[in-house]
Amino acid sequence: MSEIDGGKAGRAGDDASVGGEGYGDGGAGGIGAARESDEARESGGDGMGARAGGGGAGAGSGGAADAAPAWERRFRAPRISLPGWAEDAPHRALYVSNVTGTFELYAWDRRTGGVRQVTDRPNGTTDGALTPDGEWVWWFCDTDGDEFGVWRRQPFAGAAPGQDRAAAPGLPAAYSAGLALGRDGTAVVGRSTEETGTTIHLVRPGGETSEIYRHRESAGVGGLSHDGRLLAIEHTEHGDAMHAALRVLRLGGNPGGDPTVAELDDTKGGREELGLEVLGFAPVAGDARLLVGHQRRGRWEPMIWDPVTSRSRELELDLPGDVSAEWYPDGSALLVLHTYQARSELWRYGLEGPGSGAMTRIETPPGTISGATARPDGAVEFHWSSGAEPPQVRSAQGAVVLQPPGRAAPRSVPVEDAWVDGPGGRIHALVQRPPGEGPFPCLFDVHGGPTWQDSDAFAAGPAAWVDHGFAVVRVNYRGSTGYGREWTDALKHRVGLIELEDIAAVREWAVASGLADPERLVVGGGSWGGYLALLALGTQPDVWALGLAAVPVADYVAAYEDEMEALKAMDRTLMGGSPEEVPERYAASSPLTYVDKVRAPVFVSAGVNDPRCPIRQVENYVGRLAERGHPHEVYRYDAGHGSLVVDERIKQLGLELDFVRRHLLPDLAPRPQQPDPEPRDRPRQDRGR
Repeated sequence: MSEIDGGKAGRAGDDASVGGEGYGDGGAGGIGAARESDEARESGGDGMGARAGGGGAGAGSGGAADAAPAWERRFRAPRISLPGWAEDAPHRALYVSNVTGTFELYAWDRRTGGVRQVTDRPNGTTDGALTPDGEWVWWFCDTDGDEFGVWRRQPFAGAAPGQDRAAAPGLPAAYSAGLALGRDGTAVVGRSTEETGTTIHLVRPGGETSEIYRHRESAGVGGLSHDGRLLAIEHTEHGDAMHAALRVLRLGGNPGGDPTVAELDDTKGGREELGLEVLGFAPVAGDARLLVGHQRRGRWEPMIWDPVTSRSRELELDLPGDVSAEWYPDGSALLVLHTYQARSELWRYGLEGPGSGAMTRIETPPGTISGATARPDGAVEFHWSSGAEPPQVRSAQGAVVLQPPGRAAPRSVPVEDAWVDGPGGRIHALVQRPPGEGPFPCLFDVHGGPTWQDSDAFAAGPAAWVDHGFAVVRVNYRGSTGYGREWTDALKHRVGLIELEDIAAVREWAVASGLADPERLVVGGGSWGGYLALLALGTQPDVWALGLAAVPVADYVAAYEDEMEALKAMDRTLMGGSPEEVPERYAASSPLTYVDKVRAPVFVSAGVNDPRCPIRQVENYVGRLAERGHPHEVYRYDAGHGSLVVDERIKQLGLELDFVRRHLLPDLAPRPQQPDPEPRDRPRQDRGR
């Protein structure tokens, strides 16, 4: 059973959570390509969590790890994603954890309490799915984080090392464009390649495959109906990669006939910027209704659409901000996730009987819910954290659902809200400050995406900078989600420059308010946040003392040439065309255009296998810095879009801290910390493949 996604990602960034891809009946992936950095996937609890590499000390290990500074212990602390469960075998669950020091998939039998490690690869594994009967685990096998691979599967009960089998042996490697698994053993596999664009394939239980969809533009598997006869697809055939339309196909119909059952296109062929997303078919036999997210009233909210009868029901939800939902397992209600001003909460929305339309608040602590699910008995489980409190998987009754072994992460400081007048409206920023009186050295930690948002959620990276005496400011600039469709769509055609206008307004507030020392301002981020950091250094060279860019876009034209196909579609939407069609827009938005104006020292880290922000365009940028003799350092590592090996991530932040120490703050050191929480009990865990 797939859980509610805690956010909507484009190129997700530092603290964004990864979507709930591929549990139970749901789809793994979809049309949205995200430039996700390492902390993006670290903080996620709503899905398969983080992509990671192998090696290193186990998370939560004792001995020398206990003597490490608090910022390192936050990275090493064991984490688990919200467990997804098999729809027809709800005691069988699947989650991701870093307990070995590498994020891998784990199978959990909730009846016996037994936990088994499913995958064990040098660069980790995070994308997986359970079949509805709970008998099989599917997992996506790429190479060293390049995200280009094939689906494999093994029995839930386990397989000997090397005994995993190809799940769809007739399909060559590709980028994933979604997965849906049916009750009869049928699978629907979405693929994206440079040569073909998007193709979607029906895989029969015996392994026979047939292509059922093909288009040059981005598309993805949305989900299968309960009986497996209907397939929902999200597509952008109209050319707007930020606003999808829906198509429902009938599987197993007349060969050669048109399988289309219904279309839903709020863009009206690309003329209007109104998107749709699949939230899931009704989980009840004989019910063809589809839960859909829409933007008809200027924000994301759910509706129920029956593609067979064409009837629809828009839900009246008197809640500000964005709203998502999933079905309760009996179809009688919806579990509603409400996100507003960087926090989230849960509600139950009744669909049947006297309680139809009634909203009931589900008690959750203040902070961020990055994923939630309703169990067959009506219990609600969710992944929660706040800026100060480490993540937990909890139930609405107050219990902790599952704890990994080892010590919990040391706490951090609470998040404060700042609202600043900007050129496009009021800007929301999140502030964490160290003890003492300002002005402080200040890190503007810029989130990625761009279609993502910073929230009141726990993140080891910002907490580390607070430990070292920095104030940390995170800006939900125009382009961020959570503040309405117009705010998200505002960055188009002046990409990067719009976001920096908002960051500049918040920077001026931070200095004027006494929070930030104007001589010690650092701009940094990962993925799209790294891109904005480099762009800020070149377009605002007089205000930044130092820049930190992880897996960034540095040369926009070269990035477009080398990146995965779904991101090319996103860039065409953002820019209004390709580099050949609108070269002036790519030039205006490219950090490489302004590299000769950069004055501050620059630290860049990049994965050599990154398909989202490829290495060649990073080399182009740092090569220009080297030609000038400009102070900079570049760190290359053997992984994709952020390694997420625990030791590797600690190394990268340590390199950033050392760079700041050598170029800006010679006395930089962590401040004394409060004692860690007590160790948790170690649950039963059977190590295997």
